Amino acid sequence: MIFPVPTLDHVVINVRDRIDEGADTFRRLGFTLTPRGYHTLGSMNHLAMFGTDYLELIAAPPGDTQRPEIMEAAEGLNGLVFGTEDSAATYAAMQQAGVPVLPPGEFSRPVTLPDGTTRDAVFRTVRLVPGTVAAGRLYFCHHFTRDLVWRDEWRHHANGATGVVRAVIAAADPSELGALFRRMFGPDAVRPIAGGLALTVGVSRFDIVTPDALQLEYGELAPDPDGRESFMAALVFRTRSLDAAAHAMEAGGIAGVRRENGLVIVPAAACGATLAFCL
Repeated sequence: MIFPVPTLDHVVINVRDRIDEGADTFRRLGFTLTPRGYHTLGSMNHLAMFGTDYLELIAAPPGDTQRPEIMEAAEGLNGLVFGTEDSAATYAAMQQAGVPVLPPGEFSRPVTLPDGTTRDAVFRTVRLVPGTVAAGRLYFCHHFTRDLVWRDEWRHHANGATGVVRAVIAAADPSELGALFRRMFGPDAVRPIAGGLALTVGVSRFDIVTPDALQLEYGELAPDPDGRESFMAALVFRTRSLDAAAHAMEAGGIAGVRRENGLVIVPAAACGATLAFCL
């Protein structure tokens, strides 16, 4: 069997039905956000675009019943999304590997361009069956209109961010998710690290660590488990300048930011997930 090579498409921050507050917070964190988008699925979003990946703020309208995976989930990091150029082949590969996935689903959102014209950005996703991963949502995204998503005017951020280099998942037993990643991407896809396991995802990585290892790394800056045994906890972004990142947080009035060990670290209390910036 030929396994897909995992690449990072985007990461998802759930703001539930508080899109205005979420957008304000991430702008104060120094991110440039795209205009609000409205999906044909009923959800809405803002994006922070980087070189080859992006961060998505996802939300549902108040009282929404179309997207229970948004309204029933905790606020904060709850989606890690792999890229694919062939959603049909990815679906077939996951089925062959015994990974529980739903058939590819297509949706779109209109994008207004600088000249005032509007075109539809179109996507097709291959999602794992809900409940497969206790920590949050994992799925594949196939872009048909990349030129409408990765636009240079949206890639410049006051905090200097250029991409996601690491996502951290806390799990009481990292081997469970590690076994799923091996089924998805092959037996050599996952390697041991201190406190858990790591999956290389393009030029990024997904680390699965124990809650104790998460606390050792981030202490009180880590998210509150709130009774969860497994949850998506932290994101690390590469920045052009730690000074720029620190100054952006100060200008945005973000409380509790620390600069230590070559990182600028934002506490999870600011946005539901610990955020860090590195060179």
